[in-house]
Amino acid sequence: MGKILVTGGAGYIGSHTAVELLDAGKEIVIIDNFSNSKPDVLENIKKITNKDFKFYEIDYSDREKLEKVFEENEIESVLNFAGYKAVGESVKKPIEYYTNNISGCLVLLDTMRKYGCKKFIFSSSATVYGDPEIVPLTEECKIGGVTNPYGATKLFIEQILCDLYDSDNTWDICILRYFNPVGAHESGLIGEEPQGIPNNLMPYIVRVASGQLEKLSVFGDDYDTHDGTGVRDYIHVVDLAKGHVKALEKLDKEKEGIFIYNLGTGVGYSVLDMVKAFEIATEKEVPYVITERREGDIATCYSDASKAKRELGWIAEKSLEDMCKDSWRYIERQLK
Repeated sequence: MGKILVTGGAGYIGSHTAVELLDAGKEIVIIDNFSNSKPDVLENIKKITNKDFKFYEIDYSDREKLEKVFEENEIESVLNFAGYKAVGESVKKPIEYYTNNISGCLVLLDTMRKYGCKKFIFSSSATVYGDPEIVPLTEECKIGGVTNPYGATKLFIEQILCDLYDSDNTWDICILRYFNPVGAHESGLIGEEPQGIPNNLMPYIVRVASGQLEKLSVFGDDYDTHDGTGVRDYIHVVDLAKGHVKALEKLDKEKEGIFIYNLGTGVGYSVLDMVKAFEIATEKEVPYVITERREGDIATCYSDASKAKRELGWIAEKSLEDMCKDSWRYIERQLK
């Protein structure tokens, strides 16, 4: 049986997916350069699963080192979590985002081609839909008009994958468009660990609740939503990780194809909904202040994930309360 290469496997979504793959009896190889993750995550994956795996500390854009991974392991499929992922940061550092996300992915795909490995699952994002014309968003909605460089990198890679499949339809490609991943593993051993000031809402909320940060900045309260704050589809990271296992099972069954799925709950919550839900779930106060809108943000975005349910047999099962409690449990462990 071949192995599954998990790039960025020590990162937030990569580590949770590694757990689900190991629990499903898969053999994995992880690569990570720890640019946005920590080495102890790997030990925690082993603790949670009681299983071992091979690890290489490399950058996925380093062709020579990546080839060594393919030389030394029989890789049959690749899940790519090595992209940079912060919307705000991408506006400030577009060159870094284009270089890491697109150039890195091209090196990865070219190396896969060289070694005859043609099963690929790509972490895309709801940002490819741009400012949605209609919600909920289905996979048939038009893509493009992205509002930040992060979204542009996802859009370009989706196009690259479509062109790659057109040129050689022996590839099996699954594009998963994530909505907003939050939460942590229920063990509290792995979770979202942003370096420096968090870019995403939930890690910010938990750091305010724990006293590490003074208050939450809510970017804009004049959007056309029920309370004026931005509405998003928040999905528990463990549900998201399970979606990758289901996608891999589909690629193992199908004879070649390119498949696209939304992974979300289908429910939109505003920033203030999230703050209130967190306060209720954890009995912790989250002081906040309303500030200017953030560049590149849109008012409302949530998914129609019925295609993933139909074709993958996947559905998001965890509640908003689970998301809040699991996020808090993770940060509490960090503080001990």
